[in-house]
Amino acid sequence: MAHKTANVNIKNRKVTFEYELIETFVAGIQLVGTEIKSIRGGKVNMGESYCQFNFSNELYVKNLHISEYEYGTHNNHEARRDRKLLLNKKELEKLQKKVRESGLTIVPVKMFVNERGLAKIVIALAKGKKTYDKRESLKLKDAKRDMDRMRKA
Repeated sequence: MAHKTANVNIKNRKVTFEYELIETFVAGIQLVGTEIKSIRGGKVNMGESYCQFNFSNELYVKNLHISEYEYGTHNNHEARRDRKLLLNKKELEKLQKKVRESGLTIVPVKMFVNERGLAKIVIALAKGKKTYDKRESLKLKDAKRDMDRMRKA
């Protein structure tokens, strides 16, 4: 049975403003029941989400909001539950080492559905930006927008 992939590509727009991205990884995400249907419908909010290791060294994405499926019954999922990320052992160890040593954070950057119909999440090792870095980002963004306007005129 071939999957009809509705080109799902959900981005976390806040992340590039708040953090400086160092390295990215593509991880599978463990879903239950109706969550994949909501993802395919684009009903995901990644704004306040982050990743964290638990006691048994498994990586979880926290505060990721996947809206309840509108046609779901009593079997519907919880919108803000913690979801396990699926990475291989080497990647998990590398991430954990970097987080422990350098004080870096792991943040979700974007979510997509691959050609096999599986939900994947792109996570990044990130370093928080200082206030002046954020102001600099805004200046560059404004300058780029002005340049684009000048080209069109």
